[in-house]
Amino acid sequence: MGSGGGEVVAATTRRQFGSMDEFWGFYLSQHSKPGTRRWHFLGTLASLACAVLAAATGRAALLLAAPALGYGMAWYSHFFVEGNRPATFGHPVWSFLCDLRMFVLTLTGRLDAELARFRARPAPNAAPASAHQD
Repeated sequence: MGSGGGEVVAATTRRQFGSMDEFWGFYLSQHSKPGTRRWHFLGTLASLACAVLAAATGRAALLLAAPALGYGMAWYSHFFVEGNRPATFGHPVWSFLCDLRMFVLTLTGRLDAELARFRARPAPNAAPASAHQD
């Protein structure tokens, strides 16, 4: 990525990927801060809980809450913690699948090894837009 935050944002929408594995490395680089990953995990967990509750209770309105919670928490983390643009804006399907993969790796305790494998770190000049300094 570039040296400025604007270049990182632009790279998210312009960059083409040849495979899901290639995108996975990029996805991890866009989730390099622990706070970003925590917000994503909580958003995915809340979405799954809404889906389970909707199935258990028959309340379809809970299905509307699932993406609102999931994407809302994830996008918050990108804008205010990571300081970048969500990858889902340019690559919605692969981003969704990678979010589920990151969720499972977190649950199984294998995400740190995957981050180390890709050496996912925050971009040098990607300052968060708020006081969240994770």
